[in-house]
Amino acid sequence: MNLTQKTIEKILKQVASRRLSSRKAFERLKALPYETFSFARIDHHRSLRKGFPEAVYAPGKSFAQLEKIIGSIKRAGQNLIVTRMEEGVYRKLKRKFPTLRYSKEARIGYLRKRESFSKNGRIASIAVLTGGTSDLAVAEEAALALELMGRQAVRIYDCGVAGLHRLFDQLPRLKEVKAIICIAGMEGALASVVAGLTDRPVIAVPTSVGYGASFKGIAPLLAMLNSCSQGVAVVNIDNGFGAACFAATVTS
Repeated sequence: MNLTQKTIEKILKQVASRRLSSRKAFERLKALPYETFSFARIDHHRSLRKGFPEAVYAPGKSFAQLEKIIGSIKRAGQNLIVTRMEEGVYRKLKRKFPTLRYSKEARIGYLRKRESFSKNGRIASIAVLTGGTSDLAVAEEAALALELMGRQAVRIYDCGVAGLHRLFDQLPRLKEVKAIICIAGMEGALASVVAGLTDRPVIAVPTSVGYGASFKGIAPLLAMLNSCSQGVAVVNIDNGFGAACFAATVTS
């Protein structure tokens, strides 16, 4: 019996003897367990603490490492999101894990062993807006991640400031959602405009889309950080997944 098993047994005995309430037992158990490899510690209780699955960033990990991580999550019966996964890597992993699924647009591999849940049991709708079609990869990463976290993604694409009438037509839909993920490259002005027109929290995602002076996303990042509109939070360049995590947290 390992340390985790002993800890769980001790907690359960305390509950049985009424020395510990079930609520306090839950608070202790939700930090356990994790599986340890030489290169990683795999969190099996993230969904209990956060309300969304364990997530893995694929670049920089070998095929063997990804195989062990996915196997660990699968054995635990948990959901899993693997971001920035190449399609060729997915096809190789699919042979080992037939239930592994993949979105080419989002560049996400995922296991869905059970339905994800929000903390209050309700499904929140979150809009995912893009300035242009070139932002779709980041947008799909955010949208699919939201769906795997038990949220409804409302996709509204290609409504940037170069033609604001395309955004104005969507304002009634934006009033129906709980939060807005706003994804744009170039000068990144869309987030400020959206935040100025709605009363919903806006999560701004700068993308690396644009010509030379956009500096691969630095220009829209700085523009979003310097927004004069209220209620804007900014995540890192191309970080659709991070935006989805924040949106899911503020709408739970």
